[in-house]
Amino acid sequence: MTSLSDPVPAATLVLMKEVAGERPHFLFMERAATMAFAAGALVFPGGRVEEDDHLLAARLGGGMDFAAARIAALRETLEETGVAAGLISRPVDSAALRAALQEGALLSQLIERFDLELDLSALTPFARWCPNFKETRRFDTVFFLAEAPDGAAEASADRNEAVRTFWAPAQQVIDDADAGRAHIIFPTRRNLERLARFASIEEARADAIRHPVGKITPWIEDRNGAPHLCIPDDMGYPVTAEPLETARRG
Repeated sequence: MTSLSDPVPAATLVLMKEVAGERPHFLFMERAATMAFAAGALVFPGGRVEEDDHLLAARLGGGMDFAAARIAALRETLEETGVAAGLISRPVDSAALRAALQEGALLSQLIERFDLELDLSALTPFARWCPNFKETRRFDTVFFLAEAPDGAAEASADRNEAVRTFWAPAQQVIDDADAGRAHIIFPTRRNLERLARFASIEEARADAIRHPVGKITPWIEDRNGAPHLCIPDDMGYPVTAEPLETARRG
């Protein structure tokens, strides 16, 4: 039996904004069909935690939990969608920042160049997922909640990893997946079911605080004669099992 590869540390930003008369909207990306992982799926922006993120965390984190992952979540969201979240309020040229990141500049360099100040406390740890679905590529991903900044640039896909970005309520994306209009992988679906219950950003943050972040590694279990993909029932999720045949894992 082939052993599983070591998981890659990663971070994801669940960016929320409130819309009058509706449930909160979340920022989604549709991944390109050519991607090795979650091809064509709807996801929240995010990616790997890089060495520069750790160096910045040592400078700016002040002992905060998941500091490097918080920085990675902000950096990846800016690079993938053009939205500059988690900055101390001041005018910022997010397009120039994004272009510099895409050209290979380090975030630590851009902080100096653009005189930026990160607000890592704006991110609330929400969940940590480390599935063991694939032997060649696994991610240990911390999910964070954050409120979309006022006056943020309109989100747009980078046309590399993602083909489009959009804002939508969590339940709408679940409904689209159920109708075959969209694809979401197992962790995304469980997170959307949890997020769909909240009528405000404050409710979502309060729920995150009530459920300390622990690593979730789904497992397969026989239930009523059929294999199900399962997660713990004490992590704040309303649905903790799905038939294996319908669970999209990558």
